[in-house]
Amino acid sequence: MRIATFALGLLSLGAAARAQEPRFEVAGHLATTVQQELDATDLGFGGRFGFRPTPLLGLEGELTVYPSDLPENAAATSSRLEGLFGVTVGPRFDRFAVFGKARPGFVKFQGAREPFACILIYPPPLSCELAQGRTVFALDVGGGVEIYPTERSVLRFDASSLLLRYPGPAFTRKREAIADDSFWRGNLRLSFSVGLRF
Repeated sequence: MRIATFALGLLSLGAAARAQEPRFEVAGHLATTVQQELDATDLGFGGRFGFRPTPLLGLEGELTVYPSDLPENAAATSSRLEGLFGVTVGPRFDRFAVFGKARPGFVKFQGAREPFACILIYPPPLSCELAQGRTVFALDVGGGVEIYPTERSVLRFDASSLLLRYPGPAFTRKREAIADDSFWRGNLRLSFSVGLRF
C-alpha cells in the first residue's frame, strides 16, 4: 500500500512539473527572403503561434507580410503574404533548444500596382504571370535555435530554404524555358523573433 501511495505521489509531482512547463508561444518576427526569380531581397514582418505537445515536438502557424514592391525598377508584385503551418522537432534544454522544421503553406503575390509591360511570347516570363496576382504553394524546410533569457521569454533564430512552386510554363529569370505546368525554386529565408511562452 505504501509503495502504491509513493508511486502515485511521484506521478502527481511529475504531472505538476509538466503542467508548469510553458507549452504555448506567441511571437513577433522579422524575416528576409532572397527571391531568386525576382532577383531581389524581400523584408517582412509578422507573427507566430506555437504549441508544444511534447518536449521534442512543436506545432506552429506563422503569417508574414512583405510590403515592398518587387523588384523595385519594374515591380511585378506590390506585396506578398506568406502563411506557413507545420512542425518543429528537436530537444529542449534548460536555457535553449535546437530544432528542425518543415512547414507547408502559401505565398500570395499581389498584382502589380501599375500596368506592367510584358513581351508577347510563349511561354511568358514568370514576372508577367506574377504581375496578375498569384498564390503559390510553399514549403519551408530548415532549422534554428531558441534561447530562453527568462522562464517566459524566447528569442528565436531561423534559417531555411523556402521552396516555391511557380506556375508554368514560363521563362525563368535566366531565360530558361520551362516546359512543365509548374516548377520549384528554393529561396534563402532568415528570421529573428521575440516572444512569450505560457
